[in-house]
Amino acid sequence: MRPRLTIAFCSIMLFILSGCGDKAELTEFGFVQAVAVDLTDKGTIALTTHFYNPTGGGETNVAVKQGQRGLNIRTEGDTTFEAVRDIPIHLGRKAKWDHMRIILIGEAIARSQSLGEVLDYFSRDHEPRATVLVLLTKGSAAGYLHVAPFIEYTIGQQLREIEDSGSRYSAKTTKIPLLDLAIQLRSEAGVAALPYVYSQNAEKKILSVAGIALLKDGKLSGNILTPSNTQYWLMLTDRYKSGVIEFPCGDDTKKNGKESLEVMSLKTIVKPVILNDTLEIRVRTKIKGSVSELQCSSLDTKEETDRFEDHIKKTVERGMRNMIAVLQKRQLDALGIGDQIYRKNPQLWRRWKPDWGERFAQSRFVIELEVNVLNTGMTVGNPFSK
Repeated sequence: MRPRLTIAFCSIMLFILSGCGDKAELTEFGFVQAVAVDLTDKGTIALTTHFYNPTGGGETNVAVKQGQRGLNIRTEGDTTFEAVRDIPIHLGRKAKWDHMRIILIGEAIARSQSLGEVLDYFSRDHEPRATVLVLLTKGSAAGYLHVAPFIEYTIGQQLREIEDSGSRYSAKTTKIPLLDLAIQLRSEAGVAALPYVYSQNAEKKILSVAGIALLKDGKLSGNILTPSNTQYWLMLTDRYKSGVIEFPCGDDTKKNGKESLEVMSLKTIVKPVILNDTLEIRVRTKIKGSVSELQCSSLDTKEETDRFEDHIKKTVERGMRNMIAVLQKRQLDALGIGDQIYRKNPQLWRRWKPDWGERFAQSRFVIELEVNVLNTGMTVGNPFSK
């Protein structure tokens, strides 16, 4: 009886369990590392897809072959999906999007079309991951995929590492995954931010990811924050991870000298306060760091340390207010104030939303800073020359 039950059970499993006969082989796919989305002169979408080339180099000669690990395929279409489905007629393989590292958006298409429309395919399809990073390029995006990487095997991975390291250590850019961008595009204020990538020379041999592109209602309208302004935007939005604060010498004897503080931790709380139908925005920031460079200050006593910290406070507050002035002049709420008001008081927000840009521009900011110098590094609190 038992052998019969075993045979019957195994027979049923043959029909229920799936086999590998309907699975595709690895050789049927081209694995996408990056994609660049541009606008053609005809108004159609130009898609430059960067694939990983597994035969582009070997272990015996990696330094020479490394730049050949990637290859580019350009397709066009009225929609992104049409351009995607045309890839096999050039590559001979179906594009596989699971391992895509970055999406580059050209400047022209970002100015003429909403990014929500441009990126709809990548958020709707099941293969692209929500963690893929999105960047906006200066000029056409396709050219950036033809640059040879410095260290990584493909330029897609190289740009991802630049963005990741830049946001983690320099505080002059930030990481914006596809999911975060989708949330920003649906925010009440309608303002989104993207890292900005550009070339340092005409040949596009050296690429930099620094600065932030601000979009209103999904479109770019010339709002590019400089790297110096970006670090204060990161502070105001509590995205600051680690970086360096530079400030001029407080001592008049060395007018051109500058000192620096390595930021170990930074925490910002932004709170909108409604007072008689007027808006006051209170910003409180706590900074902890260690001295990186000293040229004119001494930190031998508590009084000298207090003066040093107060000097840093003034520098940071001045930078924050300059950043706020830029946003208020352009009437861009890139700080998420509108979303906070919407969550706390939806009825008030419905009344304020139609003229929110003007109201944000007229709002008053109150900034409170706290700076703590944790240590002076490997040496005492005096300049190296003293």
